[in-house]
Formats: sequence, C-alpha cells, structure tokens
Amino acid sequence: MDPRTRLKALLVERSLQLGDFTLASGARSHYYIDARRTTMSAEGQMLVGLVAFEAIEASGLTPTHVGGLTMGADPIAYAVAHRSFLEGRPIDAFSIRKKAKEHGTGQRVEGGVEAGARCLVVEDSMTTGSSALEAVHALRDHGALPVGVLTLVDRSTDAASRFEAEGLPLLRIFRVQELLAGR
Repeated sequence: MDPRTRLKALLVERSLQLGDFTLASGARSHYYIDARRTTMSAEGQMLVGLVAFEAIEASGLTPTHVGGLTMGADPIAYAVAHRSFLEGRPIDAFSIRKKAKEHGTGQRVEGGVEAGARCLVVEDSMTTGSSALEAVHALRDHGALPVGVLTLVDRSTDAASRFEAEGLPLLRIFRVQELLAGR
C-alpha cells in the first residue's frame, strides 16, 4: 500500500469519529477528526512526514521552516522536519504559542525562526482556517515570511479563499470527503 493510502486508512481508523460534536469554530458536526491520534502515533509520524514532505516538495514553495499553532501543528511539523533531513533538504520546525510566554525571552514563536525565514504554516484539521490565519499573523509580527498553508485534513468550504486573500496557497493532503468515504 502506498504511503498516502495508508495514511488515509490510519486517519479513518484512528482519528475519524462519528456522532454529534461542537467544533472549535462553534459549528456543529456529525463527525470529528482528532488528527493527533494519528499524527502522534509512530506509524502516523512516519507517514505524515513522508506524505507532507512530498506535498511540500511538489508545491515549489521552498520553506525554510514548517509549523503552526501548538499543539495540532507540532507533530506534523516535527515529522516533516525529520523527513526533510533524511531527504537531504532540511526544513526546520517551529511552534507558535497561543500567547507569548511571560518569562524568559517572552517568545510566542519558538524554534529559531529568524526575520525573513520562509515559513509554511501547518494545521492538522482545518474548518474555517482561523487558527492558521492566526499563525500567519503571528509569523508576520515576528518578521518571518509565511509562504503558504498546509492542512492534513481540509473540512472547510471556503478556507482556500481566505488564504488567497492573504496571498498564500493552501496545500491539502486530504479533503474530509475522502475520509468519510473510507468509513
């Protein structure tokens, strides 16, 4: 089984839940995707790193860093960083805190992101795109250059247009319909 197909199967098996849920956006849904159940597993780490790195390479965006709001983005960013090093084209990971820490250096963006760094924002599951946009704005405030957004699972109807308005392409690994069809 190819890595993308296996990753899809793992997301369906471990992360897709059916029922009645309230999402972070406040919307109601008959399904929920807890992607961390996949992205934090050993097999999921390997598959996410491989599949996401291939998507990034195919996009031509050439980021120097990959990450997003902690905690959903963290395992994806770390998996990509690991895979990128193995492939000889390192992309460092970063995390963005919900708010700047109140001690030490007071950083909100962690991981050595310098001014001018080309950053790809990642999201595990996207509904409205608001979390990724928050990360984009935090990076810009930090002096970094967001180059695009990657989501493992896109469950949105209009997030791509929100990123287009910011001049950023949206890379999708899966649309939610692909996962629901596998249920």
